[in-house]
Amino acid sequence: MNFDKFVEERHSVRAYLKKDIEQNLINEINRDIEEYNNIGDLHIQFITNEPNAFGKSILADFGKFRNVNNYIVMIGKKCDNLDEKIGYFGEKLVIKAQSLGLNTCWVGGTYSKKNAKYDIKEDEKLVCVIAIGYGETNGKTRKLKSISSVASSDVEMPDWFLKGVRFALLAPTALNQQRYKIILKDNKVDIVSKMGFYTKVDLGIIKYHFELGAGKEHYSFE
Repeated sequence: MNFDKFVEERHSVRAYLKKDIEQNLINEINRDIEEYNNIGDLHIQFITNEPNAFGKSILADFGKFRNVNNYIVMIGKKCDNLDEKIGYFGEKLVIKAQSLGLNTCWVGGTYSKKNAKYDIKEDEKLVCVIAIGYGETNGKTRKLKSISSVASSDVEMPDWFLKGVRFALLAPTALNQQRYKIILKDNKVDIVSKMGFYTKVDLGIIKYHFELGAGKEHYSFE
């Protein structure tokens, strides 16, 4: 699969067409969700044809969302690294959706938890949701920081590291702040994020993007 293409083409989309997602695509995404739930001790759920979470409301209007009738609910068992796991596996679903011709948007607070449809247990936490569907557009390219502004290394930066950083820069982050540093030392990679809203979710997303670009064989995370 040409991940370069999908990573570069993915942009956040908030306005969608009134078009149902085909059942075969729903089935394919649900198969991935089942796998990630088992691996990560998560309870991710794909909700389709449900307009109430993003219905006419102040929250939806503030986020400029329109016609969001499908969304992925990111839930998992409470633990110290839940947000990071949500980011990592959620972004895997985002890139998969892009490969299937669908558009997506990570959503923190601009939806109604009261009206959203999902199952949650007492020992679980709803972290965020991902809007998904056929976008009115494919979104817009956003301004990115330079590699030199986010990356450092104790040696000349190898090609695999540079590609990993380039992919990481294409990762969505809260408010598009890109508040992180990627450090290479002794073939170990450390990604350090400044504290803020959803920074631990951002960390999981960034790690997945870096992994796609760099490949798993060249390094380990600190």
